[in-house]
Amino acid sequence: MRPLLTMTVGDLRQRVRDRSVLIMGVLVPVALMFVMNLVFSGSDAPELGAVTVAAAAPADDELATVLLATLEEVEDFEVSVEEVAPEEVRALAEAGEAALGIVVPEGFGAAVAAGEPVTVDLVEGDGAGLETDVLALVVRAVTEQMTAGTVATQAAAELGLGEEAVGAVGQQVAQAPPAVSTVEGTTATEQLNPAATTVAGQAGLFLLFTVGFGVLALVNEREQGTLARLRSMPMRPGLIVGAKALSSYVLGVAATLVLLTAGTLLFEVDFGSEPVVLVLVLSVVAAATSLMFVVARVARTAEQAGVAQAILAVVLGMAGGAFFPIAAGGVAATLLDLNPVAAFTRALGITAGGGGLADVAGPVAMMLAFAAVCALLSRLVPDRGVTA
Repeated sequence: MRPLLTMTVGDLRQRVRDRSVLIMGVLVPVALMFVMNLVFSGSDAPELGAVTVAAAAPADDELATVLLATLEEVEDFEVSVEEVAPEEVRALAEAGEAALGIVVPEGFGAAVAAGEPVTVDLVEGDGAGLETDVLALVVRAVTEQMTAGTVATQAAAELGLGEEAVGAVGQQVAQAPPAVSTVEGTTATEQLNPAATTVAGQAGLFLLFTVGFGVLALVNEREQGTLARLRSMPMRPGLIVGAKALSSYVLGVAATLVLLTAGTLLFEVDFGSEPVVLVLVLSVVAAATSLMFVVARVARTAEQAGVAQAILAVVLGMAGGAFFPIAAGGVAATLLDLNPVAAFTRALGITAGGGGLADVAGPVAMMLAFAAVCALLSRLVPDRGVTA
């Protein structure tokens, strides 16, 4: 055990002194996080401004008054309703002085109560934006609820209910809250916000580069003859590989934790329970380290190993959402599920939504299974560097 720790510490010192580890493991991914956060920071939610509605409605119509009052109760932005003459509505909208024009005809309330067809005219203002669309949807929703109350009243009257009961039914239906409500999606649905997705994806992508510095050093030492001299020493040959694996693993864990911490501090993201996140980091680093050992066995030269490392890092990182979220179905979705970086990102989405260790058991099992398969392959695949 002591020789293993001694060799691991020595290898870690060598890796830390190598500036490329710091650059590729921390500086470059943090820089990319900044750039991508600047690109996507304004795409979360549009800003809605204050708007004016030009409305013409009968002064003594109760339902028309309710309709206009509902527009002023919109909470997402400020709405001012100016009552004007019917002939002025279109002119104000076309001149851009009103975002939306509404003309409620005479007898609107009586027609709705009687179940007769009636038309409310909507005129979009010049340069209408998202605010106008929202207001138009509000008008449609309110008129549909009024219609539902009328239908219920007529149905109650046909059933022979008394006049008071019929009126009560219509009022209850018209004022009833929606039976189906919607809530804003959260990360509990395994979806990270853009900033958190960027941090998680970049950490997963550059993890493969970080662990590769230690593992692929075996290829360099093999070419330079250092590995042969180490194997001639009076110790078990497995200690050499074990020290490389342990140093790479420690380096990968440290770099990934630094990136996640940097993302938390710089971009105000929250990945949830820290102990659970640590388990995820330990699992994904194990998968990445095992994969790099397969590359070390297959590559004949250090140049081939570097190219293979870069290809795997970019492919797995992009598929895991390093640059943008990827959604797929069928066979493609199954292949994405086998990607440890994608599993890592998905698991962080679960923890960010409040999930615990039991909730991320699936992604953790997938990452550990990937690590086990790659570790087995690294033992079964012939070492092409030896036979070169």
